Amino acid sequence: MTSSKQNQGTSMPFKTLRVWLFAIAAIGISGYGMSIMFEILNSNGMTLLEYALLALFSITFAWIVTAFCSGTIGFILQLLRIDPLTLRRVKPIEPNSQALAQQRTAVVMPIYNEDTHRVIAGFEVSLQSLKETGQLNHFDFYLLSDTQDPQIAKNELSAWHALCERLGDTAKHVFYRRRENNKHRKVGNLTDFCERWGSQYDHMIVLDADSVMTGKCMLELTTSMLNNPNVGLIQTIPIPVRQDTFFGRFLQFASVLYSPMLATGSAFWQTDKANYWGHNAIIRVDAFIACCGLPTLKGNAPFGGEILSHDFVEASLLHSANWDVLLLSDIEGSYEEVPSNILDYAVRDRRWVQGNIQHLGLLSSPKLKLMSKFHFLLGATAYISSLIWLSMLALSTIDAVTRALNSDVYFNRAYQLFPTWQIAKTDLIDSLLYLTIIILLLPKLMGVIVTLIHRKKRFGGSIKLILGSLIETIFAIIVAPLMMVFHAYFVVCVFLGKKVKWDAQPREGRMVPWKEAFSYTLFSTIVAIVWGSTAYYFTPVFFWWLSPILLGLVLAAPIVRYSSSIKLGVFLRKIGIFICPSEIDNDSTLAALKVHLKEISVPKEGQYPAIVPVLPKEHLVTMPIQCFSKPRKLKMKALKAKVIKKFN
Repeated sequence: MTSSKQNQGTSMPFKTLRVWLFAIAAIGISGYGMSIMFEILNSNGMTLLEYALLALFSITFAWIVTAFCSGTIGFILQLLRIDPLTLRRVKPIEPNSQALAQQRTAVVMPIYNEDTHRVIAGFEVSLQSLKETGQLNHFDFYLLSDTQDPQIAKNELSAWHALCERLGDTAKHVFYRRRENNKHRKVGNLTDFCERWGSQYDHMIVLDADSVMTGKCMLELTTSMLNNPNVGLIQTIPIPVRQDTFFGRFLQFASVLYSPMLATGSAFWQTDKANYWGHNAIIRVDAFIACCGLPTLKGNAPFGGEILSHDFVEASLLHSANWDVLLLSDIEGSYEEVPSNILDYAVRDRRWVQGNIQHLGLLSSPKLKLMSKFHFLLGATAYISSLIWLSMLALSTIDAVTRALNSDVYFNRAYQLFPTWQIAKTDLIDSLLYLTIIILLLPKLMGVIVTLIHRKKRFGGSIKLILGSLIETIFAIIVAPLMMVFHAYFVVCVFLGKKVKWDAQPREGRMVPWKEAFSYTLFSTIVAIVWGSTAYYFTPVFFWWLSPILLGLVLAAPIVRYSSSIKLGVFLRKIGIFICPSEIDNDSTLAALKVHLKEISVPKEGQYPAIVPVLPKEHLVTMPIQCFSKPRKLKMKALKAKVIKKFN
């Protein structure tokens, strides 16, 4: 594990060169693929339909090339054990007890109508893990409730009193606050904390309702902040844990196998302008208060209204004030939970689709830096590309059927002297197909290779790792068409102005009933059957090209149901498939969470008096609302100078 730029201020070698290296590679490969596609389509002259196909292909191809280039860079750096920020050999972070004693950090967990039992258990084990390090005196923990459900609110209060009773003297480090009016949702929740108590702390570690973080990880984050006074935010990679269903374990395994490599590559070219994902990160409170007061955007949805995906925007505002935002790709002990089945996963994505598309309305802001706008563009394209992909497939089918119907027409203009022979550039088609497959699958292979070299024992050994990666790849291919349809539908809904509810997401495993599976997939299955039948009737060759996509849609309901099977997920874990490092290592914090969930329960109503917990004394400050058209450089420079002077 590394501390980025440790003991070196904010110097980072070859920042501009890295961006150019990444850009040249991505643009070069993208341009090569686009040129091949142009040659294929232009072999018989370009129609308006084929120009549309070329445009759609260019966007989707550039998107996958961007991920490919990040993965390749990450593979090289992880293979050689080189830190992506310092470009030096990886070194462990050594917490400095004396420096830690001179700072105060708040660990905050915003919650909204969540499972009280799980929230309290995760909150408590994270606290106890930090206590075991001997550094708890420099930290306070806040449970910031926005819960609106009256019964859940009562559960939270009862569970809180029970928690304080278990903690004894340690309870002086924990606080519970519930807002009855959850204005501005999570943004308002954190703003309320910052304006009332934030000025008493140097940093805040932001956790999600399903987050668990080890004490060691918290100390490494805080140490990294202390070593880098120009840094406003440090993001970790939250690794999914505690999954029992097949789909949940598939996500968990894929994340821990590939995410560190991909994040290492991203950290290399993003340098000190990384992104923020809303949780499992540490933030410099002074910088956040000064820079991150979010306005309500003018206009209507999808680009107006309250900022939904606030995290990207907060990182961009820190960038614009010249605060560094770092991604530490190798800090361990940062965990989260993910939806256990495809439908719950899709519902979560529905919220992110709307939030990420809203960011496109900020691309014209003169205040935001180019890298911030690139983050916005990538985030939106991650979902819009599904609609583009689906549109491209539909147009390709129309084009193939049209060509099939006109394949015997050689004189298509009046007074034509010579016939028009149809040209099929088979070699170019094969080349583009192989290039696309390499770009999609090579990062997976590189992730397996670097894991086999450096941490295969933490995945149960080489054979189990390879078998798991093969099953993960096959299932990813099968489920991709269904996720494409879901995301495409969500994108259309966003542009039509349909609003989305931002409710608490279910996280415990469940077997999806047949009725629910069919209700979400029947329409796409019927369309796939009609689509495939039409393609097979008019152009059988093209049908076989479409068959992998059609198969995933025709079998959508069984895929949704059986991938949510807890029995299948538990069976694979028993035979060592989809085993993850947190399970091999038997992480003590996660082990404590498992025990805690069995041993504690939400107290019965009336067991504890309904007394509102005592809160710390308030030191009121105001988070100024930011304007995306007017930079505030002078004030930001003064604040940064103050912080740097303080830590020097």
